[in-house]
Amino acid sequence: MMTTEITARTLREWALPEPSFDDDKEGRGHVLIIGGSREMPGAVMLAATAALRAGAGKLTMATAATVAPLVAMAIPEARVIGLLETAGGGFTMDAARKLGDQAGKASAVLVGPGMQDDAATAELVHALLPRFAGTPLILDAAAMGAVRAQGEPHLLEEPKDMEHFRFAEPVLMTPHAGELSHLTRRDKEQICAAPLEAAQEAARRWNAIVALKGATTVIAAPDGRQWQHQGGNVGLAISGSGDTLAGIIAGLAARGATLEQAAAWGIALHASAGEQLSIRYGVLGYLAREISAEVPALLRTLAPA
Repeated sequence: MMTTEITARTLREWALPEPSFDDDKEGRGHVLIIGGSREMPGAVMLAATAALRAGAGKLTMATAATVAPLVAMAIPEARVIGLLETAGGGFTMDAARKLGDQAGKASAVLVGPGMQDDAATAELVHALLPRFAGTPLILDAAAMGAVRAQGEPHLLEEPKDMEHFRFAEPVLMTPHAGELSHLTRRDKEQICAAPLEAAQEAARRWNAIVALKGATTVIAAPDGRQWQHQGGNVGLAISGSGDTLAGIIAGLAARGATLEQAAAWGIALHASAGEQLSIRYGVLGYLAREISAEVPALLRTLAPA
């Protein structure tokens, strides 16, 4: 199948949903971001800021109870839900019940930035899947480990074993080559040598849209469609950059973009923000927290004429 290059022209022809002039904050989309931990509260804050900069109108954050007050003060635009923690820095299964109250309210859900305790995170993702059925779901960082953890049989289309895990409905996953290597047990060098093939294989296996991040970022859908983007700079290879990208994508999905459209636009906006920041600061030295502020102007620049 032909690969679509993600360019400014591609994006202008694939216009994002726009709110009407009289929409309220609900009309712009409500994004729920689940993540953070005692040791990494900043990740969920980076993602949340990015989601708002991408145009979402309402924000709810769910994070570790020990840092929830700090997060609430840092992001005054958000409602912040404190979740009980495991000894390993993850969330207990009480979180699934608590977050289930948000089902039907959130326009898009992002799970993963800054989360720890891989086993607890995978268990939580499996518990959230049926609760948020029909809601666009983005899995980032530790949350992607759900595909390697044995879920409850009723959550799977083919529950025979881990290798045949499939999401009942497509989600978006955002691995880099190292993460995809871990998830698929494939050699990282092989993935880097043929990223489109690796992403497409994973997309079909898991019934997921896979955005494989790298110098050339590729997106593969389970139906065989694929896209790729070249751009940005090495300055984007910095702590927190992936959290920011995931937040941009979640914000766009909350506005009504499909998962593949939100991924394509998010990847391009993230790369273009890095290019803009490199003009002011140089290729090395700008911070992940500075990426989000570039997004609104870039959205205006890329809007259809």
